Amino acid sequence: MVIIAGVDEAGRGCVIGPLVVAGVLIDEDRSEELTSMGVRDSKQLTPKKREVLAVEIEAVADKWAYFYLQPWAIDKVVERGIKYRKLNYLEAMAMASVIRDLRPDRAYVDPADVVAERYGEQILRVLPWKPEMVCEKKADVKYPVVSAASILAKVRRDRIVASYKESYGDFGSGYPSDWRTVEFLKDLLEKTEDLPPFIRQSWSTIRRMRRADP
Repeated sequence: MVIIAGVDEAGRGCVIGPLVVAGVLIDEDRSEELTSMGVRDSKQLTPKKREVLAVEIEAVADKWAYFYLQPWAIDKVVERGIKYRKLNYLEAMAMASVIRDLRPDRAYVDPADVVAERYGEQILRVLPWKPEMVCEKKADVKYPVVSAASILAKVRRDRIVASYKESYGDFGSGYPSDWRTVEFLKDLLEKTEDLPPFIRQSWSTIRRMRRADP
């Protein structure tokens, strides 16, 4: 029996909210159950379908785990700008933490780094044991267990973002490409320099807006 884990993230490019890493642990022999229930990359699913699948995934998985990279932590590494210790490395350490919680025999990871091997080595270096590491681009499409992790990460992050909207109103997706997000940020900066803690102040979106202020 081989116990496998899939690990993926949600919210990497957002200017609002945390980056959420999720992991799913399951017996390899049962991984096809994920496919049969309709699990695939979260970006290919509607929000409603993701919510339904998240419940079903937790029902069949042996275990699942999360790690939250808050905006202040992301800002810290981005602003330091140390080579090989930027956001990619921070995300690798978050994934290592999730894998450490799950303790699989084999881990499937969708890497943030363009060099997948380097990303996998960074994770393995901080683990107290050495699981087999499958670190591949598009792992969230290729491997159902990673697709399952991508769904859990997306659902959890969406719930967190929804809680912000209860207090601040609808600011859209939280991505810099969303005009509603941009207008929300502009309005905030017109009122105060002390932005809420759920905003990533190191993002170029915010920096450009601040430079444009008279």
